[in-house]
Amino acid sequence: MAQSNQPDRHEHYLQTAAALVEKSLREQKGYRWLGELCELGPRLSGSQNSYRAILWAKAKMEALGLDRVILQPVMVPNWVRGKVEEARVIESTRVKGRKLAVAALGGSIATPKEGITAEVVEVKDFAELAALGEKGRGKIVLFNRPFAQHLTNTFAGYGKTVDQRVHGAVEAALAGGVAALVRSVTTRYDNVPHTGSLNYREGVAQIPAAAIGQIDADFLSAALKQDPRLKVRLKLSCQTLPDIQSYNVIGDLLGSQFPDEYIVVAGHYDSWDKGCGAHDDGAGCLQALEVPDLFKRLELRPKRTIRCVFYINEENGIRGALKYAQEADSLGLKHLAAIESDRGAFTPRGFSVEGDSAVIETLRGWLPYLEKADIDWVRPGGSGVDVSQIKNAKALIGYVPDSQRYFDFHHSDKDVYEAVNPREMQMGAAAMAILVYLLSEEGI
Repeated sequence: MAQSNQPDRHEHYLQTAAALVEKSLREQKGYRWLGELCELGPRLSGSQNSYRAILWAKAKMEALGLDRVILQPVMVPNWVRGKVEEARVIESTRVKGRKLAVAALGGSIATPKEGITAEVVEVKDFAELAALGEKGRGKIVLFNRPFAQHLTNTFAGYGKTVDQRVHGAVEAALAGGVAALVRSVTTRYDNVPHTGSLNYREGVAQIPAAAIGQIDADFLSAALKQDPRLKVRLKLSCQTLPDIQSYNVIGDLLGSQFPDEYIVVAGHYDSWDKGCGAHDDGAGCLQALEVPDLFKRLELRPKRTIRCVFYINEENGIRGALKYAQEADSLGLKHLAAIESDRGAFTPRGFSVEGDSAVIETLRGWLPYLEKADIDWVRPGGSGVDVSQIKNAKALIGYVPDSQRYFDFHHSDKDVYEAVNPREMQMGAAAMAILVYLLSEEGI
């Protein structure tokens, strides 16, 4: 555009950004949609609830008048928690009969019907477990390393702690353990077990594993100091059924000038079967859906196609992301950018970008407009598990809200609709919509 028109364009972008924020906050449509979605319950991949939610999303996209709505078939794992998950101290001179709050980790095998009864050995990390030698054999291994609370970035704290959940069952089995209990990976000190996936390793015996509430992890630790020979009985009835067909849900608002250039806005649609997956990641999906809907409500026709993707199976396999990326690559689709919201529906902070320096500088130049939605920064960094599978996009972007409360709720019964603040969620939707508008208008 000619230099003489630069002030006009700048003012137009400021006004559009302000209008997107006002519309999002005033109408709060995404937040209301989240309430509808949460009424359906949790959406674990392969479950009937997830299928009902997929049909709900398809109908919602069609009702909003998106130009194209697609169900993309994906085969997904079908792990079922079962009705039994119990732990109890059954042999102890001091605390016999004490129940422990536990939840099976995703992908865990079941215990025998009568349960597994064994003495408990407590460790903080895998090196400490290995140093025990034969002392771990035949034991239930309690991994009791606390969340790294001293780090200001809670995702960094999560990264310092989550290995015991992901790999604890394998490490315990290598030490001769018969089961694993893992201190819940959460910033909140409570007794609510926080689940999440575990990985087994080929050639290593599979043993059952469960998260244990932080209060009970500390109780058990103290009890072991008083009574090192106490025993715990663990009962889990979870099972892995054959893979089952599911779907990514895709909705397009076609571009007026470059319809073959895609700007993806996305979240993952599956959730764990605790709570209803409100923050993780129902809110992220509905923030993404509100982007094209805000365009329609403000009669903004994008130059490039806005593609909203609800990915299935992020929590325990990323098969939805892999399927989307594979098909997009085989079709030669041109992705200008992809934005993922999967860090909770909290107050906006910034955008984390995988792209070359010129792309990042371009996006930083848009901060005067993004600031309308309280975005403070654009910086290099990871985007998201799902969109990062897309090949050859010029920018892969993660929407980053404030992280201090996210792991209070993550993968637990506390991740419910009531935990989401409507204004924070709507500000996030507006921030994403402003960025998508600028990408659509300007390209990169």
